[in-house]
Amino acid sequence: MAGELIKLTAAELAAGIARGELTAVEVTEAHLARIEAVDEKVNAFLHVDREGALAQAREVDAKRGRGEKLGPLAGVPLALKDLFTTEGVPTTAGSKILQGWVPPYDATVTKRLKDADVVIIGKTNMDEFAMGSSTENSAYGPTGNPWDLTRIPGGSGGGSAASLAAYEAPLAIGTDTGGSIRQPAAVTGTVGVKPTYGGVSRYGMVAFSSSLDQGGPCARTVLDAALLHSVIAGHDEKDSTSIAQPVPDVVEAARNGEVEGLRVGVVKEFRGEGYQAGVMQRFDESVALLRELGAEVVELSCPSFTKALAAYYLIAPSECSSNLARFDAMRYGMRTGDDGTHSAEEVTALTREAGFGDEVKRRVMLGTYALSSGYYDAYYGSAQKVRTLITRDFEKAFEQVDVVVSPTTPTTAFPIGERADDPMAMYLADLCTIPSNLAGNSAMSIPCGLAPEDGLPVGLQIIAPAMADDRLYRVGAAVEAAYQARWGHPLLEEAPSL
Repeated sequence: MAGELIKLTAAELAAGIARGELTAVEVTEAHLARIEAVDEKVNAFLHVDREGALAQAREVDAKRGRGEKLGPLAGVPLALKDLFTTEGVPTTAGSKILQGWVPPYDATVTKRLKDADVVIIGKTNMDEFAMGSSTENSAYGPTGNPWDLTRIPGGSGGGSAASLAAYEAPLAIGTDTGGSIRQPAAVTGTVGVKPTYGGVSRYGMVAFSSSLDQGGPCARTVLDAALLHSVIAGHDEKDSTSIAQPVPDVVEAARNGEVEGLRVGVVKEFRGEGYQAGVMQRFDESVALLRELGAEVVELSCPSFTKALAAYYLIAPSECSSNLARFDAMRYGMRTGDDGTHSAEEVTALTREAGFGDEVKRRVMLGTYALSSGYYDAYYGSAQKVRTLITRDFEKAFEQVDVVVSPTTPTTAFPIGERADDPMAMYLADLCTIPSNLAGNSAMSIPCGLAPEDGLPVGLQIIAPAMADDRLYRVGAAVEAAYQARWGHPLLEEAPSL
């Protein structure tokens, strides 16, 4: 029975619990057992909150027993990226510098999940402070891709995506600064959504690059992602960048997805050298499928997209240099060298040296340099101008089309360690995803088959204008349904068992 439960979608689990056919406790126990069985190999979780999860599940069952109304995901287990503060539960951001830190408060996303009776079963592994494209930069070891444990699960949210692909959880939360929800979704054969910037509160989410960071839903189906999106989204007074507008009806779009008459843009800059042949083959098949479903395909050019990677790797490190200055050994987290022989400045330096990993140090130094006197306008200022050009290119594109599609990543999952000594090769993994973060619009990755040369998942990226997140779910649901009708089962069913 436990093996059957972990294969159900979040929507199916919630419906079963609401009808009394399942209990939240048995659903939670099934997923906890799965974690115990396989996570030693996957390393998707940094902390499993067994007692806390079972207590939440018992409360859901008690509410149902009292006849209280339950939310659309009540009793469904969820894996939470270890970037969101969770009261009473360790939150490390994948870094040694926060090892053992237990927050005294919940992030807004965490609180909304609890208020909706979603069962948070644990905190997932990630690149330190969300800086990376492979989840190899975690201070607690890399996460494996359940399709092939010798390969990366994407980053920085590889733990959340891997937990879905390994059937350790039916839902997860990730964050997306340059593609860290969509890129892991693509290489693990799951669904990941970057909502419109400001659509989901960042309060209590450990900051990397404040003008780019965005939390969002991860799931195995488009409908499950939509249900989770509706739970966590919405205005929050605690976040000054939060959008004070109604959340688009993403659930309705996911339930009734269809693309007849929709204008779909294909950007020529999202292909060429560096793209794996099998990835492009599956992408071209997806475009053909959209045509079959009644969409109009329009070729587009967005010249500034070729400069997005360079702009991102000036803007994001600059903002991280500022944000990570708070980790100074004086208020919380690790403290090294406080033996009475060192000054406060020396203790701060020793702590940051011991607590930060190589990638974090690399980005802090790059950002500090870009912001320094005499270089600010040449580097950070110029990058912001490119960001404006990218936003304008998107605006022009959306005057012609309703959504834009592209490969999510240029390649499938690469072997762990293959790019560890080549930061530029690593950064190229986010080539297709970064423009949406710079512009602040919404984007999604859904599975679109397996690359023929290696049998690994390929992702289709769907991009929509700001506050048009429902278009993502409309297109995603239509493509997902067409794939399942054609091949008879979800692509994830082909993933190797652990």
